[in-house]
Amino acid sequence: MRCAIFTSTAQGLQLAKRVQSMMNGTIDIYGHKNLKENSGFIPYSRVTEAVTEVFDKYSALIFIMATGIVVRAIAPHLKGKLHDPAVVVMDEKGLNIISLLSGHIGGANELTKFLAKGLGANPVITTATDINNMLAPDLIASRLGLMPYPTGNILSINSAILKGAVVEYIIDKEIPCLEDYINALGKMAIHPTVIDNISGLDSIIAHKDYYTVVISDKDISVGRKVLLLKPRRLIAGVGCRRGVGKELVLSALDKACNSIDWQIGRIDELASAGIKADEQGLLAAAAQLKRKISFYENDKLAEKIDSYNLEESEFVKNNVGVGNVSEAAAYCCCSHGALALPKTKFEKVTVALVWEK
Repeated sequence: MRCAIFTSTAQGLQLAKRVQSMMNGTIDIYGHKNLKENSGFIPYSRVTEAVTEVFDKYSALIFIMATGIVVRAIAPHLKGKLHDPAVVVMDEKGLNIISLLSGHIGGANELTKFLAKGLGANPVITTATDINNMLAPDLIASRLGLMPYPTGNILSINSAILKGAVVEYIIDKEIPCLEDYINALGKMAIHPTVIDNISGLDSIIAHKDYYTVVISDKDISVGRKVLLLKPRRLIAGVGCRRGVGKELVLSALDKACNSIDWQIGRIDELASAGIKADEQGLLAAAAQLKRKISFYENDKLAEKIDSYNLEESEFVKNNVGVGNVSEAAAYCCCSHGALALPKTKFEKVTVALVWEK
């Protein structure tokens, strides 16, 4: 996860550093420039200006300040529940943690629960399905890297669930990594019906009186009682030593995917630096996976490094010309992405995974 923490007080800064130590991924702290402690954070003058600059660059924003300030800061940038980052607000003593925005798709509710448990705080979650201990389809979508469609049906199905409606889950037999989806759903006590011909779905559900959630990578027609969950693209950014073999690349990709509970077949595209375009190991790995691999020149990588404030390695910079290949290349593949796995080193290969939003 890429997360930004904003604070304006000394006590808030100490809490921010505590939160930073609890979380995995890239966790940047933004502190007001007038804080006496002048290290360990990125300074800002006005929180509204800082939010404007980074709103679309992080998967989650955590604010240690008054909720009213946060609402005014984020309001001009809101696009919708499928696009906005998770927004969480807490007081500087860490007593209460509020899930403010993108509770399900963005993951704010689960982030709130995680932080509350670690800090011994009170989680404030107002989403109806959560407070009634019901599992909403859009929350499931967030957990499984899926995108719900159409957006309007999310509310109608969640409302129906609250009223006790029956919801059937159907999954396309031809979806890549079928077993991963079935296993993940099973852990949530959901047992989907697997169907062979997703194109014949209309005739299957036309006369059903209940709501249906369909997991498929195909476009299907949906009525008001159907919610389609489509896989978001998973991009693998890859950096490697010169002359690395196909086996090491595939092994690194497999381990990277396993670390986020997916098989290697879940990857949709590979990406790397332009200087690696002749690496036979990378090309052979992409060919074996039957996936496109894109190579980006240093100026494009540098843009993403600056845009996302990506951590750079001096060793990589000396050898490649830019200090971050895997994360930057993955972000180059999509207009907006959410980090699933920060750059992770394996034998002679570094991998980062990014969900396209």
